[in-house]
Amino acid sequence: MTDSPTGEAAGYGSRDPDALARRAGARADPDRDQHFLVDDRVLDRIPGYLPADADGSHLLEIGGGAGALTDRLLAAATADGPADSGRVTVIERDGAFADFLREEFAAAVADGLLDVVEGDALDVDLPPFSACVANLPYGVSSEIAFRLLPEKKPLVLMFQAEFADRMVASAGESEYGRLSVSAQHYADVEIVERVPKEAFDPQPAVESAVVRCAPRDPDYVVGDEAFFLRFVKALFTQRRKTVRNAVRNTAHISGLDEPEAVVDAADEELLRSRPGKLDPAAFAALAELARERGSPTGA
Repeated sequence: MTDSPTGEAAGYGSRDPDALARRAGARADPDRDQHFLVDDRVLDRIPGYLPADADGSHLLEIGGGAGALTDRLLAAATADGPADSGRVTVIERDGAFADFLREEFAAAVADGLLDVVEGDALDVDLPPFSACVANLPYGVSSEIAFRLLPEKKPLVLMFQAEFADRMVASAGESEYGRLSVSAQHYADVEIVERVPKEAFDPQPAVESAVVRCAPRDPDYVVGDEAFFLRFVKALFTQRRKTVRNAVRNTAHISGLDEPEAVVDAADEELLRSRPGKLDPAAFAALAELARERGSPTGA
């Protein structure tokens, strides 16, 4: 591994993650949802999970930490040479690590290849970006993912394995739920690698997984996206009930003024189903019926 004590390396992509952590002078703090990915093999593979046709001109990373993944993203951004270099923006909420990233990659900052934004990814304005590659803080991974997905850009994101399994689950599977429908509304999602606890320092309590999200338009029509997502959320709070009872019982969540009118208009076979059996297209059709017949508040 090429990595000098001063932090200067031969180009980008060769920095040792353990050496980076030592130079940063602070360990990741699990109490602050910090777990550094330190397995070189996994780090080297992650940028390559972007779709082959992804635009790499401006890569976004959330949670840069000591910069091991940042280093790999800079390598990807400069792979075609200086004349065709892309850019990397890192959002890091820990001020000490943000300062370290600016120091460690001072040349990249000076060359306009790297911008370090200090702040919480849930609060700061997201910069324009062409794709996002990140090892997300697990405690807020859902909130961050659903800031990114509506941007309809390629994403390669590290999640807890259980969360990833729910993202990619299909109708009828035990893991299928609101997360599955919502994520698959925006993108084709797939698990591209499972990552053991030993790949991190300090080790998290759970296994992890890398998920690729390739944006695409759904094969159904939604007239009001906010209502659709709210309706899906509502019905999955009653996932063990029939769709008939779920529609009736969750009007306070979905905002329906006339849930009974929706039940009267819906197909009987669908009403006897459970929410976990409906694929995203079926949810969309039912949500459109509910929007037309149920007079949803605010829709």
